[in-house]
Amino acid sequence: MELFRIGFLRFTVIDVLDIIAVYAVFYQLYLIMKGTRASQMFAGLILIFIASFLVQLLGMEGMTWLIQSVTTVWVIAFVIIFQPELRRLLVQLGQTRLVRAIVKERGTSTIDEITKASELLAQKRYGALIVIQGETGIRGILETGVPVRADVSADLIVSIFFPRTPLHDGAVVIRGDIIEAAKCILPLSENPSIDPSFGTRHRAALGITEETDATVVVVSEETGRISVVKDGRFLGRDYDGEKLKAQLEKLLFGKGNENGTEKPKSGTLIEKLLAQGKVQAK
Repeated sequence: MELFRIGFLRFTVIDVLDIIAVYAVFYQLYLIMKGTRASQMFAGLILIFIASFLVQLLGMEGMTWLIQSVTTVWVIAFVIIFQPELRRLLVQLGQTRLVRAIVKERGTSTIDEITKASELLAQKRYGALIVIQGETGIRGILETGVPVRADVSADLIVSIFFPRTPLHDGAVVIRGDIIEAAKCILPLSENPSIDPSFGTRHRAALGITEETDATVVVVSEETGRISVVKDGRFLGRDYDGEKLKAQLEKLLFGKGNENGTEKPKSGTLIEKLLAQGKVQAK
């Protein structure tokens, strides 16, 4: 269905949707490249595209032939010049909620790196607070810290929490397979029933999980114990590497029963006797 005309050009609903889609793609590319050295090259590329459209509109056959002749070279040059930006775009697309809903699972390498880092931190008695973001956005928390935007790595996490580094005081926030920020300030839990022996680090872990669906791994500086916090409560406070990995897989992959806690075993002797009526419950 024709909507309107501009000269000899006819515009239909599909044409309008096509223009909007192209605009969205170029705008997202601009946001990703903004502030980088590639932004000027990107602007030049847009000018070339505009020029190619104009020469075809004006019927300049010589220029049209020249532009069409080097189209293949442009595509190759585009991939080579904007390789870092295209890689960053693909990473961001892979972290969208739609892709997560389809894939559901995080890369097991991320959990392996977090587990390895937690073990090393516990051995060295470095206090640590590792927040694994869920579906709830925590942009306000990220803004309190220092942006990192690096792949999850055990060595990097241990380096961040080394006591003499500027970033060690605070929390590391992980979203997907990326360490988003370090030195983040978390809200402290105001639950009056908290164990008085808990320090600021453990109270912060409880606080963020009370307000969001994040999962938090805490390493105690005093005892070297590894804890996991979810939904405002401690699921365990003395994990080794194997148990920590299994717990994180349950929480992040949705495997096992809710919250990754084990269900009590049924079929004990007392339960059987009760079922048979041989023992009366008091």
